[in-house]
Amino acid sequence: MEELQDIVAGLDQRIKAYKTRLQELQKKRDRLEEEIKTIKKYLELAETLYRVEQEKSRVAAKGARPSGEVDRDRARGVLDVPDQSQEILLGRTKYFGMSVPQAAAVLLKEAGTPMHARELYRKLVEGGMRIRAKTPITSIAISLRRDKRFRKVAPNTFEFVAEAAVAPVEGGDERG
Repeated sequence: MEELQDIVAGLDQRIKAYKTRLQELQKKRDRLEEEIKTIKKYLELAETLYRVEQEKSRVAAKGARPSGEVDRDRARGVLDVPDQSQEILLGRTKYFGMSVPQAAAVLLKEAGTPMHARELYRKLVEGGMRIRAKTPITSIAISLRRDKRFRKVAPNTFEFVAEAAVAPVEGGDERG
């Protein structure tokens, strides 16, 4: 009977270990899926930018073309791409090079309303920010909680407070 209890206890421990490992792997998979989505967006944008720039160089090389060729290209959708190709790419890397609080300040100012850390995370990732923390939502919440520019208005929900009241002084202190 004691041997049977030992077997059951051992199996119980294995089950718990497998469940823990499974949860870790699922979290890792979720992070990878988010990164894959981001990379796919960058790839799509880079390909679009490439096509636009390639078309610009073709048009510049050929000079003026007969209207029949322009109509054919327009029918294929070649000339219907906006001429602001850099803005296409920059629009998706809006938060590149910023810290989480800097990007969150921009995002919350634009939104004009408090946001939950989960929504902030989603929008920051969409804007090109890479957050490598194991628990990115918690990291964002902690980061904003420590920054005087933000006020916590509900659990993990923050608003941007007036910038003038907490703006950092540039060039050191002003003791005169």
